[in-house]
Amino acid sequence: MENKLTFFVSEKSNGILAGTFLKRECNVSSRMITRLKREKNGILRNGKLLRTIDILQAGDKIVLNLPKDKNEIKPVQGKLEILFEDDCILAVNKPGNMPVHPTKIHQEDTLANIVKYYSYKRGEDYTFRAINRLDKDTSGIVMIAKNSYSATKLSKTLNKIYYAVCSGIISKSGTVNAPIKVKEGHTIERCVSPDGKPCVTHYKPLKHGNDHTLLEIKLETGRTHQIRCHLSSVLHPLAGDDMYGGSLKFINRQALHCGKISFIHPLTNQKIEVVSKIPEEFYDILNIRNL
Repeated sequence: MENKLTFFVSEKSNGILAGTFLKRECNVSSRMITRLKREKNGILRNGKLLRTIDILQAGDKIVLNLPKDKNEIKPVQGKLEILFEDDCILAVNKPGNMPVHPTKIHQEDTLANIVKYYSYKRGEDYTFRAINRLDKDTSGIVMIAKNSYSATKLSKTLNKIYYAVCSGIISKSGTVNAPIKVKEGHTIERCVSPDGKPCVTHYKPLKHGNDHTLLEIKLETGRTHQIRCHLSSVLHPLAGDDMYGGSLKFINRQALHCGKISFIHPLTNQKIEVVSKIPEEFYDILNIRNL
């Protein structure tokens, strides 16, 4: 895949500066424009080099040849469930118990390793950019941008819906509005605290069973461990989340799944929704069938 973006100058943009067009109409950042200027044939108009101070005409074809990224992740063959893909975006369904990025103890068994292998087999070579980051034990949709331009635009338009199974019965929709911070003496675990960062979590019960509740969750903020910490703070920890008081009796990971993501496509400006089914093991916890 050629790492380039193509735009056409409309009538309303006739006569404006190229730099203005790139920022206002194409949403290209000043930083990216600076990088493109340093690249050979970084910014072209109708096949010829374009300067940001040049005047554009309606119908001009603008091509951005994006800088090639450095890739240091080792490609590793593995199973990949693809939910959506085009030249800009790859959306996949991550299983639970799989890290998204390599760490000191997970060098070759991550989603990034598998995506890298998949991209090479397709003749593509792009940096692994996960726009939404899921915990190792959280399953569901991970959005991956194939270039920095798409990454910047996607990060501003993602709307996510999570599904979770918590202990106890929640009968009404509600909101947890409580700041959280890193728990004293810990590096990972969070706790509710007045001096923490603002966090807002909205939840809606969908099904009940076996003294557990299946919830649909929307976030106004996206803090680390926000859902896990907030539900624990209202005495309804996630099933399988022993860090925050959940039981491992029915599942060996936190019962949290990113099930829907909608976004505005960075090039077409169309709204797209990607869906991942709620895992069957969630219904097993409730001891009910997925109807």
